[in-house]
Amino acid sequence: VDVTEEAGQVLAIARQVADEHKAKLSVVTVVKPLTHVYGGLDMVSYTQISVNFEEEAKAQAKIQTGAMAEEKGVGSDEVHVSVGAPVTQIIDTAERLGADLIVIGSHGKHGIGLLLGSTANGVLHRADCDVLTIRIKG
Repeated sequence: VDVTEEAGQVLAIARQVADEHKAKLSVVTVVKPLTHVYGGLDMVSYTQISVNFEEEAKAQAKIQTGAMAEEKGVGSDEVHVSVGAPVTQIIDTAERLGADLIVIGSHGKHGIGLLLGSTANGVLHRADCDVLTIRIKG
């Protein structure tokens, strides 16, 4: 999930699926590195600022994701926050956890938005396990 209000929709369905199948539910969020956000800039001179920003962003994401997860009965030991490319980090975390299913939100982009590649689309096409995409209701 990301740290938006929309994540609640995804978590609610993930909780329902986990409960129906008596499965463990883990919550994963990924903070994009500053170099991904500002890819066109020369970030070499901002290395220390970037590291500090990413660590602070990771800490904030852990707090926010942890609060959302707690509302759905997921303990803090099952909240996983990393920094990196979202698709890669989600898949790596799922593999590390031995996940059978990834539940991810999608805004249902079409056309050029889909061609550019959303996180959900990337996970769907690269994950070794099943992927359930939840259309975010706007």
